[in-house]
Amino acid sequence: MAKKQQSELTTAEKKKQQKRDLILESAKVVFSKKGLIDATMKDIIEECGISRGGIYLYFRSVDEIFLAVLEQRSKRKFDDVREMIMEQVPFETILNKYFSDHRKRLLHSISDGMLRAVYEYYYTHKTEASSSLQQAQLSETKRTIHEIFKVGVQQGVLKDENLAVIAENYMFVIEGLGILALTGHITEQIIDDQIAVMRQLLPYRE
Repeated sequence: MAKKQQSELTTAEKKKQQKRDLILESAKVVFSKKGLIDATMKDIIEECGISRGGIYLYFRSVDEIFLAVLEQRSKRKFDDVREMIMEQVPFETILNKYFSDHRKRLLHSISDGMLRAVYEYYYTHKTEASSSLQQAQLSETKRTIHEIFKVGVQQGVLKDENLAVIAENYMFVIEGLGILALTGHITEQIIDDQIAVMRQLLPYRE
């Protein structure tokens, strides 16, 4: 009897998680189309097909849903690159993948409202929580870049010189390109030129 109850509880928890994931995936579609400011709870309800009451069991507002989407996005962002780091894939392969992912994201940012939604949140929510969130996002970007560099050092490709500073520089350049992308004034040439400059900063071993 106890095992049956535990099984039923597990099934209920799974269904609850599946419904929450459906809401977040649907919300991501809405944010990608409309950004954050123009997105409404009605849009998300229509996209996921769950009643208003059903959604409010999980989230109380569009902002709350957006933060959950952002958290999920942060965890999944560059998962492939992190896996490559764990597996000690050749440094240049990892770095190329990292740049390729960013290049793709920047070039599609005009049609994909998620990047716009992120900046809309930062600029319309001048709170300590939003500031902390932004800092956490930037720190995670820098940490991932630094981890890639460490692979280069371990594999004898890079010298262990000023890598934390260079990682921070990468972070600022990527952030700047993201803002430029929102204006629609970014091109493949601009991205490629900046990537070339970033590569030149690396202390390669001769």
